[in-house]
Amino acid sequence: MGSLKDIKRRITSVRKTQQITRAMRMVAGAKLRRAQEAIEAARPYADRMRATLAEVARAQRDSDHPLLVSHPEKRNVELFVITSDRGLCGAFNANVIKLAVATGRARLDAGAQVSISTAGKKAREAFQRRAPDTLRQHYPQDSWVTFGQAADAAAYLSNRYATGEVDEVVLVYSEFVSAITQTPRAVTLLPFTAGETEPAGAADGAGDELPFEIEPDPATLLAVLVPKAVEVEVFRALLENQSGEHAARMAAMEAATRNTEELISSLTLQYNRARQAAITKELVEIVSGAEAL
Repeated sequence: MGSLKDIKRRITSVRKTQQITRAMRMVAGAKLRRAQEAIEAARPYADRMRATLAEVARAQRDSDHPLLVSHPEKRNVELFVITSDRGLCGAFNANVIKLAVATGRARLDAGAQVSISTAGKKAREAFQRRAPDTLRQHYPQDSWVTFGQAADAAAYLSNRYATGEVDEVVLVYSEFVSAITQTPRAVTLLPFTAGETEPAGAADGAGDELPFEIEPDPATLLAVLVPKAVEVEVFRALLENQSGEHAARMAAMEAATRNTEELISSLTLQYNRARQAAITKELVEIVSGAEAL
């Protein structure tokens, strides 16, 4: 058992830590509300973009757009791994990195060469330790996700795929489900698939007849829609990751605050016992001295 002074000093230190974790929990909660509103607003747009692209693709089934054409052999695969720049959010980043490692290992076992691009300092640091030779482009996460960041990353990945430098691009990020649940996901970004939605009447051959006219033509519209759809998908992944980061940090700081409360209670009990023992010892010494006199 430590001295009274040491125990009191530790209680003071833990209380200061508690103030920090409580403040970080409140900040993460405020940011989560804003981030959640952003992703909930972006999801319908991304879904409608993909649905529109699927409708246009039905009218241009033999499209030769480079981002829609699947390469027959997956010899080179690029992973675009999205994490946060900061830690203190539990296993949030570790789960994404673990999934990225598993995805990359599966591609290597299939005979492909794997390269990695990252968004977020934690992913960059993790793969600098594990496989520095595979690293390519890096996009730092600013204080708030912007569409310009997503457009830059999408342009880089699209150019790599269109020129044949890579045969597949896999997006690895954490999907925001709720304030307590974030699910790591690995989805194929390129080749871009418009979706498998089949309209009513497709079985009898009437599905190719669209209820609207496409001007100037489906090929021209696809040339505009496909790159924009890739940008929207990357932007959505960045927003999902942003919401999940704040939710994970809020949960982690809430757990840390509870731990500090339990630790303060334990240290206070220990301090009271040590103080009582010191008082008892002093009384015994006084009584012993009086008896000796």
